[in-house]
Amino acid sequence: MEKNEVRKTVRREYSKIAKKNSKACCGDSKSDAKSISQAIGYTKEELNSIPADSVMGLGCGNPTAIASLKEGETVVDLGAGGGLDVFLAANKIGKTGRAIGVDMTPSMVDLARNNAEKNNITNVEFRLGEIENLPIADNTADVIISNCVINLSPEKQRVFNEAYRVLKTGGRLSISDIVLLKPLPESIRNNKKLLAACVAGAELKDNYISMIEKAGFRDIKVTEKQKISQEIRTEKTEGTKTDLKIVLDGTEVDIDDLKEDREDILMLANTVKSITVTALKQ
Repeated sequence: MEKNEVRKTVRREYSKIAKKNSKACCGDSKSDAKSISQAIGYTKEELNSIPADSVMGLGCGNPTAIASLKEGETVVDLGAGGGLDVFLAANKIGKTGRAIGVDMTPSMVDLARNNAEKNNITNVEFRLGEIENLPIADNTADVIISNCVINLSPEKQRVFNEAYRVLKTGGRLSISDIVLLKPLPESIRNNKKLLAACVAGAELKDNYISMIEKAGFRDIKVTEKQKISQEIRTEKTEGTKTDLKIVLDGTEVDIDDLKEDREDILMLANTVKSITVTALKQ
């Protein structure tokens, strides 16, 4: 897919998620989102300390848990969504700190801003923008965090270059993301639904780390997490047609007319891995 098509696809799919979440006030959707969030690394206490509507069951880790955040620091979140990690960071940096979330989806930014306003959280800010072109001045942040978002970018090197630019000297990078252990088949790479599910746009692990180094970061530390959990569901419809659904780490992705790609789908669990990365700007 072309770069602009990738961005349009991601923006469209996450806009749907934001609008669905903003309409939900209670029930199973909230419970499921909390359960998923706890499964990927957030504690129950953390989730109860932030606005409920910011807990959307998205992500593949908890970057604030490894960021060693301190009172008074400035934190920038790349791909803030409904604001979950921004609000967690805000709790840790206190009133003298500043947490800034950047997201390219207007409905996500609106949701995050509403979450802050309704809960009277004043040490946060949400800006509309692309993570490849951060709307933030040079040498602003003490820490940059991101949770399963950089894999969605068609220009990952620019993302890391921008993160380096925005960080102060001595600043820290703390991210969770999805990477590949081997190349994906074209059938997966070109699947728009798997792009939004943080799979189709993922980069090979070695290439991913190389980009961070090329941006200028040093003291890079990588922790591999478990491979993604995967389930394939087949559902009979009218006639002889069989629809396939793939469930990745608890998130169901409907895939139409995928019978010829079944083997490609089945290999995903041994190809896609969640990692956490920390690094320094020296």
